[in-house]
Amino acid sequence: MLIKELKARIIKNSRNENAIEVIVNKKYVASAPSGASTGMYEAKAFTKDVKFAVNYLNNFSVHYDFEEFKDLEVLDHLKLIIGGNPTIALQYAVLKAMSKNKVYNFLNPRAKRLPIPLGNCVGGGAHTKIKASDIQEFLLIPEAKTFSQMANINRNVYDMIGKLSKAKHKTDEGAFILNERNEDIFEFLTDLVYEFREHTGYKVNFGVDVAASQFFKKGKYHYNNSKQKVLTREKQIYQINDWIKEYNLGYVEDGLEENDFSGFAKLNKKTLICGDDLITTNLERLKKAVKAKSVNCMIVKPNQIGSLIETKKVVDFAHKHGIKTVISHRSGETMDPMIAHLAVGWNMNYIKTGIFGKEREVKLKELARIEREII
Repeated sequence: MLIKELKARIIKNSRNENAIEVIVNKKYVASAPSGASTGMYEAKAFTKDVKFAVNYLNNFSVHYDFEEFKDLEVLDHLKLIIGGNPTIALQYAVLKAMSKNKVYNFLNPRAKRLPIPLGNCVGGGAHTKIKASDIQEFLLIPEAKTFSQMANINRNVYDMIGKLSKAKHKTDEGAFILNERNEDIFEFLTDLVYEFREHTGYKVNFGVDVAASQFFKKGKYHYNNSKQKVLTREKQIYQINDWIKEYNLGYVEDGLEENDFSGFAKLNKKTLICGDDLITTNLERLKKAVKAKSVNCMIVKPNQIGSLIETKKVVDFAHKHGIKTVISHRSGETMDPMIAHLAVGWNMNYIKTGIFGKEREVKLKELARIEREII
């Protein structure tokens, strides 16, 4: 497949910020999201700005015959010139062109497994500017036989939360903002998922993305909406493990700041201890986490590393070492459903893509469509 025509333009993401869209050969369209809560080790989204990246790509020509996934490596150098987001958007578009928009099948013709959807239902932290929970995301983890059932469960519980809480505001990712203490939200969700199971027979667990780096300052964790306001490293470790036990959490992401590999190793691995800012889809940081036994789960965000080739290396290394993978959206999302295809094609365990909002729902709908094709 030759790139006969390449166009780039500025679009708006779900936060109404500038994002980049790339069109290859007039019909293969892709775009890249941006994060509000970003790790210090992420690739720069744009080396200058989106206008520079658009102009560069509109004057860029590639004389290369793309036939296999590995051929995308020829584009990796662009990350240093224009940034991780435009490079990923271009690689997405080329991959769609190579596969004629059937990416999951191109990556894995024998793909049969759908990921479990982690649903962001209540949130705060860096995803909102109004008073909210310190914890960035409270996530639903449904149990059912099919992806479509699990996605419907998440939506039904989400609607219950909205009705019972009477929340008036939502985060960047469409999660309800409850101006309550972290512990009160834990109690509310514990009671709610119990009630949901009693009425429907479907079990729903929940977990959290603490995003602890966002409130880690001068060696301590500074809370606004919690019983305790300032915690040392040791007390933060104790609190996370206490929350896991007290509320039977099935998932804890970034419970400690992004450089504390040894601290992560002290968190209770009976649940999923997930690293996002800790790893930032970076193979060297993942190797360090595996050596330190920091995590048993990790977030995968292609634009964090700015290369689909490098992303695949990270996913393969994680699976080889028993680390579960969660491909994730960003808070500033676009309508591109590519992460749904990567989740299936790369046999990933979970997808975190929110519950509410057209940019989130398009990923869920794409997975439901893929499920109908392969099951």
